[in-house]
Amino acid sequence: MKKTLGVVALLIFIVIIGLGLGSRPAPEHPFYAQFEEYPLVIAHQGGDHVWPGETLYAFENSVALGVDILEMDAHITADGILVLLHDESVDRTTNDSGLVEEMTLAELKKLDAAYWWSVDDGASYPYRGKGLVIATLEEIFKAFPDYPVNIEIKKTERSMAQPLCNLIREYNMQDKTLIASFHDERMAEFRDICPEVATSGSRSEVKEFIILNYAFLGGIYSPVESSLQVPERDSGILLVRPGLMRGAHKRNMQVHIWTPNSREDLQRFINMGVDGIITDRPDILMELLGR
Repeated sequence: MKKTLGVVALLIFIVIIGLGLGSRPAPEHPFYAQFEEYPLVIAHQGGDHVWPGETLYAFENSVALGVDILEMDAHITADGILVLLHDESVDRTTNDSGLVEEMTLAELKKLDAAYWWSVDDGASYPYRGKGLVIATLEEIFKAFPDYPVNIEIKKTERSMAQPLCNLIREYNMQDKTLIASFHDERMAEFRDICPEVATSGSRSEVKEFIILNYAFLGGIYSPVESSLQVPERDSGILLVRPGLMRGAHKRNMQVHIWTPNSREDLQRFINMGVDGIITDRPDILMELLGR
């Protein structure tokens, strides 16, 4: 039995060594070459705890702050237009209800995008009736040419990979765009169609690397993604820790955490040395960084 276990252990060791020798780090991508100061300030939905998220107004204010990256969520309308909204429906944020994918752009543009936005638990709605509407991705590209963006592909019945790639190429944003998605099939589809654009890890990719890294086997992982965008914890498991940064950096990946908002948490992750912070409070983060 001892001899058998020894042979099995040797075989496992040989396989691990072979995988390690055959692995490769993430390829360099020009998206990251444009940044000099870290951590990257990534304005979640344009700063949703400061201004009504995903609106042109929020992105304008984040740009005025000087954030590094504008983060946004893409959906596709019934008539094939890419619009920015966090949820699959308009119920939580606007004065109407319904699925984004079942509405036309004209119908969406009639809605008050800041109808339910509040910072005092509904005691007031300061931007209600102020004319803020749902933005399209093209409007963002036109308003902020060459500004770095982090676009999350949301869950939809119809694919948006081709129109998203077409728009990125039309506005020459290939080196200014980072694509994220929780959905493995949507991410794989986008990479096939638009291989020149940087991507973060999908859910299964992040899970695989974190498991390997916890087992001290991160060196056998060959990422196609160039960053890991993760919460501090998932299902009670600590994800963002110094060991994750070390392992990711060895594989040439950045670690971006979402979504700390308090001054204390933001400072903690600055001190920890994460590469990027996706936050609803870019104003506080910029202040803490002295920018």
